[in-house]
Amino acid sequence: MELISRRRMLASAAASLLLPALARPAAAATALDFSELYGKVSVLGLTFSDKVKALKEKAVAMRGFMAPPLKAEANFFVLTEIPMSLCPFCSSDADWPDNIVVVYLDRAQTFEQANALITVTGKLEVGSWTDPETGFVSLLRLTGASFRKA
Repeated sequence: MELISRRRMLASAAASLLLPALARPAAAATALDFSELYGKVSVLGLTFSDKVKALKEKAVAMRGFMAPPLKAEANFFVLTEIPMSLCPFCSSDADWPDNIVVVYLDRAQTFEQANALITVTGKLEVGSWTDPETGFVSLLRLTGASFRKA
């Protein structure tokens, strides 16, 4: 009887050590607002904020609006601070608006209406990059992203 009781205590102790580790959620995404993207805007261009530099390659969550996509179903779109009626990709990174972020989804999917507020979560990539498939240029990207209505 004592042996069974001792085994139960050990099993219970092991479970209490293991369960919190198993139940622990994945690292939460840090909220990032459009107003926090750039430290300053000058005649030389945009300078990334300290927060953006610190969050490079980390999971972030942003709220905004989906710019009208080029096609109904794709694996990327532009997240904007305010609803837009035109695609902002038609510029170089020198003309890059300071209130948009390119979002690359983990899979192609159908998009929301441009006036619907959404929350996007993904890994923040920082710096000028040209998409080899489309030729679009971006300064900030969320990759491996997903979105939901806010």
